[in-house]
Amino acid sequence: MEHLKYPIGQVNIPKIISENDIRNWISDIEKFPKKLETLVQQLSEEQLNTPYRDGGWTVKQTIHHCGDSHLHSYIRFKWALTEEQPIIKAYYEDRWAELFDTKDAPITLSLQFIKALHAKWVYLLKGLSKEDLDKEFIHPESGANVSLKKNIGLYAWHCNHHYAHIENLLLRNDWR
Repeated sequence: MEHLKYPIGQVNIPKIISENDIRNWISDIEKFPKKLETLVQQLSEEQLNTPYRDGGWTVKQTIHHCGDSHLHSYIRFKWALTEEQPIIKAYYEDRWAELFDTKDAPITLSLQFIKALHAKWVYLLKGLSKEDLDKEFIHPESGANVSLKKNIGLYAWHCNHHYAHIENLLLRNDWR
């Protein structure tokens, strides 16, 4: 069950983040939209409405979740770059996943959104200075200060994590 929930393992950000880590993470974020689109483009509506694991989201919900989550992250970057240690707004991703647009909207809406969002996000990320990367926001639930360089790693993991959810489902069901 743990492997189905965390197919690439739980997030593990090094204490000391190198420039190479940041470059690799930005590359993962940059490649994600095309990889995801290629992975799911041939899926039927029935396949899109299949959960990636028992108790998990459907493929469709997972794709829409990525758009929602990555938009939140992009906004968190903007807040941290323009305010002094802002307290970000958390959201109930589980509740968002149950909304009708997440359950029913065509995946092309989120695939196009993710493509545009990631293009803008990556442009921003590639232009950040070392000082910018050290800026932080505060997560209201944990109270943790999260640096922008750490958040890049978290979202590179997030991309790969949800990609693996869908890919593993396709492999288990021989849908590739």
